[in-house]
Amino acid sequence: MSTEKPPAERAAEARVAATRIEAEGVDGVIVSWVDNAGVTRAKTVPVRGLESAARWGVGAAPCFDAFLVDDSLAPTASPVGDLRLVPDLTALHRLAAQPGWAWAPGDRWTQHGEPHPGCQRRFTRRAADALAEHGLTVRAGIEVEWIVDGGEPGPAYGMRRLIGNSDYLRDLLRTLREQQLTVLQLHPEYTEGQYELSVAPGGPVEAADTALLVRHTVQAVSLRHGLRASFAPVTSPDGVGNGGHLHLSLWRDGRNLGHGGTGPHGLTREAEGFLAGVLAELPALLALGAPSVASYLRLAPGRWSGPYRCWGLENREAALRLITGSAPEQANAEIKCFDAAANPYLAVGGVLAAGLAGLRAALRLPAETTGDPGGGAGGAGGSEGSGGAAERLPATLGQAVDALRASDVLRAAMGDQLWRAVLDVREAEIGRFADLDPAQLVDAVRYRY
Repeated sequence: MSTEKPPAERAAEARVAATRIEAEGVDGVIVSWVDNAGVTRAKTVPVRGLESAARWGVGAAPCFDAFLVDDSLAPTASPVGDLRLVPDLTALHRLAAQPGWAWAPGDRWTQHGEPHPGCQRRFTRRAADALAEHGLTVRAGIEVEWIVDGGEPGPAYGMRRLIGNSDYLRDLLRTLREQQLTVLQLHPEYTEGQYELSVAPGGPVEAADTALLVRHTVQAVSLRHGLRASFAPVTSPDGVGNGGHLHLSLWRDGRNLGHGGTGPHGLTREAEGFLAGVLAELPALLALGAPSVASYLRLAPGRWSGPYRCWGLENREAALRLITGSAPEQANAEIKCFDAAANPYLAVGGVLAAGLAGLRAALRLPAETTGDPGGGAGGAGGSEGSGGAAERLPATLGQAVDALRASDVLRAAMGDQLWRAVLDVREAEIGRFADLDPAQLVDAVRYRY
């Protein structure tokens, strides 16, 4: 990360970057971060102010750590103090769908030049560095799902919907390509007006950055086509909703540890321990990866949202889906219970911390769930077969918060300040939305993410 360099070195790099992007027609630079409620917040500087922003940062008050999804504040918010938001120039992109603008994610520092303990992006970096101390790296990618209002209707995964919105989707592909992003797939999803896009995997911080850049681009391209995109967990009380599935694979010395081992389906013992650690912490991880009260309208049986604390090979109703792929380098695991309301840095960092704890403890996976973990017929898309009933994950945000409060693994990895700030925001949102019925709740969050 360029933010780790001395201020003078950051400023020198920013001068070069500003000269380059100004020649490309950029007038302003957006520096963004994601708060504990999962909302992307932003400051901007003129392109010729990028040098100063890189050297000194841009003011971003610590009260943002207490913001709720509706812009109210948790009771713990304080009006005192300031932080500095420093753009990471290694992730600087010109925004092809927003002429005249560039974007960079920011890291937050104290005014004294020390890392802010509540910086979510830095949490992901710490978790990745802890794995690196064991000689391990992770490649990750986050699927982006969204629902647009005003698009051509059509059946789930249907060609009709693709044809009716082909200009919109073509422009999205072109724009992402101009921004140097490698798209793997783009297709209509289950719910009317819903689409899913996946990009090439990268390192943990890069994967979270990329997910945000894709979402910003989807919003911008959608507006240009007279459409409004929503990344909310659900946009109707009984709808399937938008997932934020996290794919990841564990590597050592260029070898994918999800292949060629003696564990289940070729997992090495290290990869098995890592995934067992994730599975063990999944109830607590939901408070990071499914952070909205509305997330639990989506996380229901029969919708392939991963509401069960179990794992299985290509089992789309299990929270942890193992994918062997058609080549060794493609083996990965998918966490299906996360959604698009999540702060991606919190979600990725939490999973890495849980996986490392499982690896250190040499945990083993429980018995595989080979059929429907609910013991009944499959939901959206048909039956996966039968199987014994598995343990449900938390069915409310309150239950997930209780699990996070009890998790020594995540508390230690996040640090007390970030851990407490997340809990404060979750508890405040539970109280904020307690009196809303499902339809009112959906309306309250539909366009907040």
